[in-house]
Amino acid sequence: MRDSKRLASLFRSLSEARQQALLDYAEFLAGKEGAEIAAAPPSEPLPIPRPEQENVVKAIQRLTQTYPMLERNKIFHEASAQMTRHLIHGVPAVEAIDELERIFARQYQEHRDALAALQASKDPD
Repeated sequence: MRDSKRLASLFRSLSEARQQALLDYAEFLAGKEGAEIAAAPPSEPLPIPRPEQENVVKAIQRLTQTYPMLERNKIFHEASAQMTRHLIHGVPAVEAIDELERIFARQYQEHRDALAALQASKDPD
C-alpha cells in the first residue's frame, strides 16, 4: 500500500478529535520544514560593500556576513593568522584585509566546487 493511501486509511479510522490533532501536527511539520528552508543561508555572497575605513576585526565580521554559507571553523585559522600578522607583525590593516578578502573568496570557491561535485555524484548523467 502506498504511503498516501495508508495515511488516508489511518486518518479515516481516527476519531474526529484525533483527525484534527493529526492535521494540526501535519501543519506544524509543514511549517517547520518551510522555516528550515527559509532559514537556509543564501547560496551566493551578500553584496556588503567594503568601507573606506575598516579595521581587521570589522572586516572579519563583514566577510562573515557576506559569506554566511561558509563554515566559520574552516576560516578561523587563516583569519586568525591575518589578525596576528596585523597586530603582532605590524602588517597594515589594508593589506591584512585584502588577504582576508582573498581567503573568503577562495573558501567560497571551494564551497561551490564541493557542492558541484556532490551534485554531480548524485546526478551521474
